[in-house]
Amino acid sequence: MTAIAVLGSTNMDLVAYTARAPGRGETVTGREFRTVPGGKGANQAVAAARAGGEVVMIGAVGTDEYGSRLRANLEHAGVDTDLLHTVAGPSGTAHIVVDDEGSNAIVVIPGANATVTALGPGENAAIAAAGLLLLQLELPLSVVTEGARAARARGVRTILTPAPVQPLPPGLLDAVDLLVPNEHEAAALSGCAEPRAAAEVLLRRVPEVLITLGGKGCLYAARGGETIRFPAPEVTAVDTTGAGDTFVGTLAVALAEGRAVPEALAWASSAAALCVQRPGASTSMPYRSEIDAA
Repeated sequence: MTAIAVLGSTNMDLVAYTARAPGRGETVTGREFRTVPGGKGANQAVAAARAGGEVVMIGAVGTDEYGSRLRANLEHAGVDTDLLHTVAGPSGTAHIVVDDEGSNAIVVIPGANATVTALGPGENAAIAAAGLLLLQLELPLSVVTEGARAARARGVRTILTPAPVQPLPPGLLDAVDLLVPNEHEAAALSGCAEPRAAAEVLLRRVPEVLITLGGKGCLYAARGGETIRFPAPEVTAVDTTGAGDTFVGTLAVALAEGRAVPEALAWASSAAALCVQRPGASTSMPYRSEIDAA
């Protein structure tokens, strides 16, 4: 199996389904409400584990009921939670509105995630033992940077999803191997709205860039290499929550297994396409057998 470490967030997603999202100052009536285990870190961990990776989760949950459910969800997927610490107080939550087109709007409350500010000996050892490290930006930037630098010092490949997008501290991108923003995040980080132009700017900071474009697929670029525009499978989206994390977690497994980039992109795109056809985040993520059969 492929060893992957995930340094990231765990949140309980509080999801409201409605015909359309409310505008400023507006109230709308929804048709359904669900609580679904999520968080960008946990989602990527579940996606990678279901895709066949051997995954360890580094992070924190609270002492509330959500914390127990979040830990159980990861363990059910086969994720190692020995480094998922329990801290006093509430777990992280994400408040999500999903409309009839499958689009979503999200407000994240960090909760226990905000307490993950530094790595201990166990966390450093887990990163050193991994073949690949997955990072996002729902933990404090200090520990995200520390994780990236620890991986770089030990020769571990690092993939960063820069979400929620924000100004990045000096040194973070210098320790990242592959940056995976969506088109809006790429534009915010580069100052360029056009994906190819954004990729060119971002390649000044990182060796590889993969910009996800939703239903339009993705764009991959590497220093000194050819830019690849890869289309997404045509499917009807029910809920896009977690699709990006499914893509990244599955991609990590493919790359760690040594697959060529085009093959890895095709496999990850199939996984994301399966995800958007189901409601929820981690609950909608496909297993390896389903991805292979797609």
